[in-house]
Amino acid sequence: MEPVFYSKLDIQIRFNDLDAYRHVNNNSYFSYYDLGKDEYFREVFPSDFRLQSVVPIIANIKADFMVPIFYGDPIVMETRCSRLGNKSFTLQQRAVNTKTGQAVCQSETVMVFFDIRTQKSAPIPEQYRKNIIAFERGQVE
Repeated sequence: MEPVFYSKLDIQIRFNDLDAYRHVNNNSYFSYYDLGKDEYFREVFPSDFRLQSVVPIIANIKADFMVPIFYGDPIVMETRCSRLGNKSFTLQQRAVNTKTGQAVCQSETVMVFFDIRTQKSAPIPEQYRKNIIAFERGQVE
């Protein structure tokens, strides 16, 4: 069954995202992934989550580049939580060319909740866990 992505963000391709081959440089994709994560967090977490002592940070990210993106391509970044653990969760992302319907890249990011005061991982706050499950309509491992 195809996963459902409830968080979607239109991506504006900037001229300075292009490389010498006139397609989007692979480094720029990670900025797009970050924009998608930020949108997901805005939709799921409390607005002041960055001000808390326990915050999500990136522990691991892997990416697949499938099809080049060119200047002017209509791209939407889709983000979903695919796994929810005790201290970590996994975000699955893909960028889709809305003109062709083709996924052009995808990534998987493991996020860990981190206590800034103790400098150690921490359990996912219960309200955040509930928010993720509700946003994903219960479709989380």
